[in-house]
Amino acid sequence: MAMSKVLILPGDGIGQEIVQQAVRVLECLQKSGVALEMQHGLIGGAAYDEYKSPLPEQTLAMAREADAILLGAVGGPQYDQVARHLRPEQGLLDIRGQLNLFANLRPALLYTQLAQASSLKPELVADLDLLIVRELTGGIYFGQPRASETQDNVRRAYNTMVYDENEIRRIAHVAFQAARKRDLRLCSVDKANVLEVSLLWRQIMQEVHAEYTDVELSHMYVDNAAMQLIRAPKQFDVMVTSNLFGDILSDAAAMLTGSIGMLPSASLNEDHKGMYEPIHGSAPDIAGQDRANPLATILSVAMMLRYSLGHQDAADMIEQAVINTLQDGMRTQDIAHSDEAVIGTIQMGAAVIERLDKLLSQ
Repeated sequence: MAMSKVLILPGDGIGQEIVQQAVRVLECLQKSGVALEMQHGLIGGAAYDEYKSPLPEQTLAMAREADAILLGAVGGPQYDQVARHLRPEQGLLDIRGQLNLFANLRPALLYTQLAQASSLKPELVADLDLLIVRELTGGIYFGQPRASETQDNVRRAYNTMVYDENEIRRIAHVAFQAARKRDLRLCSVDKANVLEVSLLWRQIMQEVHAEYTDVELSHMYVDNAAMQLIRAPKQFDVMVTSNLFGDILSDAAAMLTGSIGMLPSASLNEDHKGMYEPIHGSAPDIAGQDRANPLATILSVAMMLRYSLGHQDAADMIEQAVINTLQDGMRTQDIAHSDEAVIGTIQMGAAVIERLDKLLSQ
């Protein structure tokens, strides 16, 4: 198989630490014969510090050339007073837009070993396995016009939630195709009782459904969906929704699994080129303390191998190595009970690699 180019963007805060462990996993795969070439770049606050831009041209150029991108996290309180267009988060939005990474896949899987770590009763979340498909390059985060201004000594701000039918149609196809690979159930989440943009969203979802009649399509308002995720999360299999709603719902779903530190994500364009990242943030309060959970980042590597690089077996082995690590009682602080021993970022990464090595040598 041809050499795959992977761009490594650690970013800020704990991004540096968790990506370091994920890189060790990739290096482990290289030694076993997986053809990977890694490059490293700057994004977010780290890029701003160096280049006064959250997405420097050299990083974007490397991203365009890469087959896949592994991202850590961006942001930190030291950038709160920086102009909005130069803040770390803008670098993340820009790279998504520039690479047309419109389809965000966010699985929420509860590992059996962590059933007690969820804030919900175990019987509500046992065997939870759902997928949220979030539209990532449209909606209110990108819509124009947007501004903050003062008129007649009164400050006001506005943003625009806007989608056209082509944007909705392409994310609908991604969601229906994902449902076909799972339980043939898709729930489309909107706010069609209030928002015109959601009315169009629902109409297009129904039109695309005509091409996937084997999939059961349902609709739910976003406020009810948030409630139902907490009340009875296993009623869902695949959910599809807009940028803003997906951002909120996927973080809520993360806590069903015990910790936001456990969930990976994939952001794909139409050619399946993708950026892979844990869904959590940069956690500056624990950065540099060897306390962050690297498992979401390591699982993001598995998604990268599966969706963009064509190494299904290697992806399976990484996921199995994580399961074996949890089965053996390894816990970072965020997923540990009060009576369980806690290990740090480096030790957790080493534990996964040890088990991955065993699987690779079999």
